[in-house]
Amino acid sequence: MRFLLDQNQSPLLVGALTVAGHDAVHVRDLGMSRATDRVILEYAVKDQRIVLSSDTDFGELLAMSNAALPSVVLLRRQGDRRAAQIAALVLANLEAVSEDLAAGAIVVLETDRVRVRRLPLRPPSS
Repeated sequence: MRFLLDQNQSPLLVGALTVAGHDAVHVRDLGMSRATDRVILEYAVKDQRIVLSSDTDFGELLAMSNAALPSVVLLRRQGDRRAAQIAALVLANLEAVSEDLAAGAIVVLETDRVRVRRLPLRPPSS
């Protein structure tokens, strides 16, 4: 999978995801440290990446725009965990949500729970 890690994620996650066989890049490494959430979403769509963040604003932006992509993995209640622990949580759950992420989804990962909402969040208007 191709990931774009938000500023609120440790750059160490890039290495952990890469070692596991994924293509990961941090916004910092793209010169996007101060980019708005909207710009990050646009980049993720253009570069076919899944946003990895703990910022719930991404879900709100996707809901307002009714976009079908990009997928977003939201890490909840992980503030006290190290990058290796967060990487383990992500990697342990990827297989179960891979089809959802490929199709367009918001996946919320908590230590003991996974929630999936397919995109777009609202049905198309007729």
